[in-house]
Amino acid sequence: MPNLPAPPADALAQSARLAALIRNEIVAAGGWISFSRYMGLALYAPHLGYYAGGTEKFGEEGDFITAPELTPLFGQALAAQVGEIMCASVPEIIEAGAGSGRLAADLLLELERRACLPERYGILELSAELRARQRETLVRCAPRLAERVYWLDDLPRAFSGAVLANEMLDAIPPHVIAVRGGAIFERGAALAADAPEMFAWADRPAAGAVLEAAQRLPLPGGEGRGEGGKSVYVTEINLAAAAWAAEWGARLRRGALLLIDYGYPRDEFYAPSRARGTLMCHYRQRAHEDPFLWPGLVDMTGSVDFTAMAEAGFDAGLDVLGYTSQGQFLLNCGLLDCLARREPEGAASYARAARAVQRLTMAREMGESFKVLALGREMDAPLLGFARGDRTCAL
Repeated sequence: MPNLPAPPADALAQSARLAALIRNEIVAAGGWISFSRYMGLALYAPHLGYYAGGTEKFGEEGDFITAPELTPLFGQALAAQVGEIMCASVPEIIEAGAGSGRLAADLLLELERRACLPERYGILELSAELRARQRETLVRCAPRLAERVYWLDDLPRAFSGAVLANEMLDAIPPHVIAVRGGAIFERGAALAADAPEMFAWADRPAAGAVLEAAQRLPLPGGEGRGEGGKSVYVTEINLAAAAWAAEWGARLRRGALLLIDYGYPRDEFYAPSRARGTLMCHYRQRAHEDPFLWPGLVDMTGSVDFTAMAEAGFDAGLDVLGYTSQGQFLLNCGLLDCLARREPEGAASYARAARAVQRLTMAREMGESFKVLALGREMDAPLLGFARGDRTCAL
């Protein structure tokens, strides 16, 4: 077991209830469910899943820190690109998966300063617990602007304006596949043979859409770690994330999507050296690789195949407007100018802000591991965030 702090008794009891629900589903399905289904239950099962169960997730007291939680400078720089999109389309914003609501508050405050406020700011959020926290954040941090915010249960039938997804795609459950001896298997969850109250990995021959998608990828033939004396290459295919991007092709009339997350273009995502896949789990600021530990208490994420996102949007009628690293994108959007505005606040405050800028932009921190992809329609002028260092040719 990873070296992690033990959860409190009430949290373990909640996890046990979710584990029982998952076990029942595995039994009802004949002893196996896809990892995509397992992760979906672990994260989103009503009242029990990680994002629906009321645990602290963001910030120093949570399991991970996102860029908006790190510093308001992230939202202030992003506002330059969002404002440009709204000026070229419609003054509307939708944020998918708004976390604590910190990015929404920072964006609205900075857009107000720039005299570029949206008429409405929609938040697509399914978790009632997170909706409540987002409202509290907005009322506390941007009270005069909170009335512009509304919540959605699903994608709008039609929309024009700016769409944001910051660290949302990585939480969409992927399918896990294993390539062994040239054959492709789908990896899922089963009950452990020696401890049926526990979960274990189990492989089945890949079929249907998962197999078809895998056969189109540049997958290595099984080079990687040994399992039972056989080499295996393990990776993920996120059909649901690609479908989400494609949905906007039918709904976006004019404007752009900004997809910000950690990930790679396809050739890097499926590199032979990445033979263990990209799935990671997070608990109390610690990372580990056991997705079956404490379901409902542990966050699970997978890196984004940005080539798949670009292809899905393009095939659905959207234009690929730019792709670059987060560091380059933020610098293009004037992050250093935002930092300079902090100087009158004093040396200590400026130093903290400067350290945050380093984390956001430096290659060994978030600057290179996080990427930004823009998809849009009827956006004639080049976008500010990709003015330098555009890597679209790498997709």
